[in-house]
Amino acid sequence: MKFLRNKTILITGGTGSFGHAAVKYLLKYCSLKKIIIFSRDENKQFEMQKSFKENKNIRFFLGDVRDKERLVMALKNVDFVIHAAAQKHVPAAEYNPFECIKTNVYGSQQVISASIERGVKKVVALSTDKACNPVNLYGATKLCSEKLFVNANQLAGPNETRFSLVRYGNVIASRGSVIPFFKELSRTKQTLPLTHNEMTRFFITLSDAVNFVIDSMNEMKGGEIFIPKMNSIYIRDIINTIDNKAKIKVTGLRAGEKIHEILCSQDETSLLHEQKKSYIIYPHYFFKNKQNKAKGKKVKSNFIYESKSKMCLDKKKIIQQIKKSKVLQK
Repeated sequence: MKFLRNKTILITGGTGSFGHAAVKYLLKYCSLKKIIIFSRDENKQFEMQKSFKENKNIRFFLGDVRDKERLVMALKNVDFVIHAAAQKHVPAAEYNPFECIKTNVYGSQQVISASIERGVKKVVALSTDKACNPVNLYGATKLCSEKLFVNANQLAGPNETRFSLVRYGNVIASRGSVIPFFKELSRTKQTLPLTHNEMTRFFITLSDAVNFVIDSMNEMKGGEIFIPKMNSIYIRDIINTIDNKAKIKVTGLRAGEKIHEILCSQDETSLLHEQKKSYIIYPHYFFKNKQNKAKGKKVKSNFIYESKSKMCLDKKKIIQQIKKSKVLQK
């Protein structure tokens, strides 16, 4: 990636699954001047430092995205930011709403303000399918975060810091996802829980997620929400793939849980354009400038991008995706 050559990039929440995969990608394919990992857990930073101890251009910066002063300090001479820090656990967010809001909404605001103050060139924030027509607090906070980042471009003014987002689904085999959860349970239990028999989810591999984020950062002009074309998976098929002898017990939907997820709602189609491997939701203000031209083809007005679709993977392809993800996590 030529646009990253000899530049400095900071990743908030960089000790997570995405951060590990992103650092591996950036070290392999991008001749960066410096990579800064910004996160609040010193133990995770210590463990990550050991994994990348041979790389002298990686810096670890303890801090919380809620703390603007610390962010301003960390963002000195930074060119690009990937904002991956978030509280993502749906039941925990329902039980601890104040904390979720402080990180996902207030923290996003601080990242925006500090990036503008430091003159960062581009900021890409990671969003989620749960931000589309949210029914739980986590999704609602990520929707708020999306609104903040889209409209931050107007706050920054023309030719200043640019902000965009990527919105994708669950990451296969990432920390805290359903696959490690079911694998752990299958070691000790013959019956595995499923909240609804028809439940589906969008899934993406870590490598595809990282590639998509970096490509979006290169392509972005400011205000876009980039959505990769993703496969869907029935959760019951994941369980059967992990342990085909396991019995499934349907336990009922948890608070704030959907049967199917949506990556783009019908209400967003007026701003949605389709490309070969992705969709782009443009901001309203993009079309006020007649010189701007949207990339891709305008979608039909009744379009909905939902995980309940013909795109569901069969068991053979699920196994292939899990094996691919295992390699990435070594």
